[in-house]
Amino acid sequence: MANRDKSGDIPFKKTVLFSEFVTEGVAVGDVNNDGKIDVMAGPFWFEAPDWKRHEIYEPKLYVAEKEWSNSMLNFALDVNQDGFVDFIRFDFPGKGVYWHENPQGKDEHWKVHLIHETVGNESPGFYDVDGDGRKDILCGDVANKQMIWLKSPSSKDDLTWTKYTISQTGTPGSENFSHGLGFSDMNGDDKSDVIIREGWWENPGDVTKSDWSWHPANLGEPASHMYSFDFNQDGEFDVFAASAHERGIWYYENQADGSDQNFTKHILTEEMSETHAVAFVDVNGDGKKDFVTGKRYYAHMREGTGALEPAYLYWFEFVPGKEPQWLAHQIDDASGVGLNIVAEDINGDGLLDVVIGNKKGIFVFEQED
Repeated sequence: MANRDKSGDIPFKKTVLFSEFVTEGVAVGDVNNDGKIDVMAGPFWFEAPDWKRHEIYEPKLYVAEKEWSNSMLNFALDVNQDGFVDFIRFDFPGKGVYWHENPQGKDEHWKVHLIHETVGNESPGFYDVDGDGRKDILCGDVANKQMIWLKSPSSKDDLTWTKYTISQTGTPGSENFSHGLGFSDMNGDDKSDVIIREGWWENPGDVTKSDWSWHPANLGEPASHMYSFDFNQDGEFDVFAASAHERGIWYYENQADGSDQNFTKHILTEEMSETHAVAFVDVNGDGKKDFVTGKRYYAHMREGTGALEPAYLYWFEFVPGKEPQWLAHQIDDASGVGLNIVAEDINGDGLLDVVIGNKKGIFVFEQED
């Protein structure tokens, strides 16, 4: 179980960058090449260190109880390799993913380019799938009902995102509202596999090939981001998952009986609802991977499970052992999460910070000594 423990609490300085609903995603990068990390979230980028607001595209304010935004997840990458970071925006599940071209200091809206028309799964990932040093997109292809990855352009002369298939058509995890996705080593061969709650696809080595082997497994209820790790130190890889729309954060213990599908569910906590985004990171610098998550305010536009509960944001401290524990530390109770979390050092002080965009607004939490 996750236990509350104030002895390891870390102070965070909260800054509200925007207090209206425009996005449920967020990204960071040095937009203007001044050596400082800025925040990009939906229609805006916020210039560090004073967080002056600039527009990426024409903003629209949404009503949390009635509408979805056109910015569900955000990532940052210098797509065209011109030395300026660009902005990647996922629209509503099942719709497209786009990149917005940094105008290199010009006071104008950023030119938008389509990456892929129909993106499936509510937790698409941004990973370096092929190990070339540039991050790619892992997602479902709704049109073909396949799991795919989209290779980011490797040449400034060809800005095509190349599609590679992982699964056969009609496979789980690929639909617009599929829940649960991860890219992490499941079998100890030092290659990251693709994990969904119905099982996992084994990395074939050459990720451009379509011969990813399927291993069925019961990895639980509809989830958000999923990760593998040997949590109980028995030499086998277990799976972490958090509920997207109900209650529960869990890890699934690999029973290692050779079946590829015998996992035992362990409940970490059922106090928090709608944990629709997770970052698996070392928060306190002790060399162990903790995780950051929180409640997504109005994850569905109805008064469902915990919809009106406080929008908590927590980090959970990992305490390894044969019976691993996670100690819960509250960061905030009036922000929560959206569909992705930035958890990295954004101000250069060596401490991990947290950046959030969701129906409550856009927030920066800077870790303090």
